[in-house]
Amino acid sequence: MSETLVYHNTPPALLPMYGRTLLPKRTQTGGDISIPDLSARLLGVGTGGKNLKRYQQVCGFAARSHLPVTWPHVLAFPLHLKLLTEKSFPLPLLGLVHLRNTITQHRPIGTGENLDLQVRLGNTVKSDRGVEFDLITEARSAGRLIWEEASTTLFRQPDAESKSSGKKAPPELGRYPNTENLKAPESIGRQYARVSGDSNPIHMHALSAKAFGFPRAIAHGMWTKAHAIALLEQQEGWQSGALSVSCQFKKPLFLPGTAQLNWQTGEKGWDYQVLNAKGDAPHLTGRIDWL
Repeated sequence: MSETLVYHNTPPALLPMYGRTLLPKRTQTGGDISIPDLSARLLGVGTGGKNLKRYQQVCGFAARSHLPVTWPHVLAFPLHLKLLTEKSFPLPLLGLVHLRNTITQHRPIGTGENLDLQVRLGNTVKSDRGVEFDLITEARSAGRLIWEEASTTLFRQPDAESKSSGKKAPPELGRYPNTENLKAPESIGRQYARVSGDSNPIHMHALSAKAFGFPRAIAHGMWTKAHAIALLEQQEGWQSGALSVSCQFKKPLFLPGTAQLNWQTGEKGWDYQVLNAKGDAPHLTGRIDWL
């Protein structure tokens, strides 16, 4: 089992890690790809401060005595980047695709509460599109697990895609009774990058996004998820206790852009989706379960 990297109070600096993303890697191919057993811990990280307030503003969360359910993801992001830029990690960071994200909050986390974070790589599977793996994050307070997340990421392999049995028909789009407009200004990628540390060029400017094959910059998937949750929290019937919030990322939301948050409520949970402006294609689909 590999050694766990440990940081106290302060996460690893982002700038040197972004510098390493520009270095070439000997990418393994085919069935040879093996995701190493890497992990990192950040002990005694504070959860309050000015950056939290900026995050709440950028994502639309109201200031409350407890944290937004997505905030620990941001606190753990430097650990995510650390693992993905290690020499033993075989894949290039730029070009990885975020497929799914599931967050389970076992209880609300108080603003200013200190946490111990642990991140590891796991659940590697070979799919018909390439190699998928999870970034698994756990947050503990006084030794007790109170928050956890699995972010599933894909490394595309053209050979795998060409061997798959054609494109599958997309699932039928659900229609939910509640709808609210969602706006994504041109600058939201840069705003979110400043508070999250996630400065992937596909989110920053149209010019840098074009270098990676996108006609314009696209919104961060985790901003879209966070903004959707922030809007849902304002709706009647929202429960702020233990919950699980999952989503699958679909079509990119180009900036600037408008979208529709569409949802239905239920006794045990809510279904939600962020659709394009016409309402006929999803940017993400998800589910909230009260625990």
